[in-house]
Amino acid sequence: VQLQASGGGLVQAGGSLRLSCAASGSIFRPNAMGWYRQAPGKQRELVAIIASGGSTTYLDSVKGRFTISTDNAKSSVYLQMNSLKPEDTAVYYCNADYPIGTLTGHRNYWGQGTLVTVSS
Repeated sequence: VQLQASGGGLVQAGGSLRLSCAASGSIFRPNAMGWYRQAPGKQRELVAIIASGGSTTYLDSVKGRFTISTDNAKSSVYLQMNSLKPEDTAVYYCNADYPIGTLTGHRNYWGQGTLVTVSS
């Protein structure tokens, strides 16, 4: 499975960006898709995740500002980021968990990062 992320860039505080991640290479629909981020000198953290049934989970600091969504085919995941703050500056990574065809087996995949820089 390959995940191709795009949409990062430089934006002023209060602005918006939309990240996209296109998945390819699996005959299965993902169990979950999500976005993580890693700021300089910090550990990677979960930003938002959407499960196959549509339930979502968000990092507390982005609740009400970020929205995760997928397309109907579950082949792409998006992250709409509004009211961006300088502390949102990080490399953002998309992630997907796919079944591998066994009863409980699954595998996790990462896309390349896309840099989001929010200036004050």
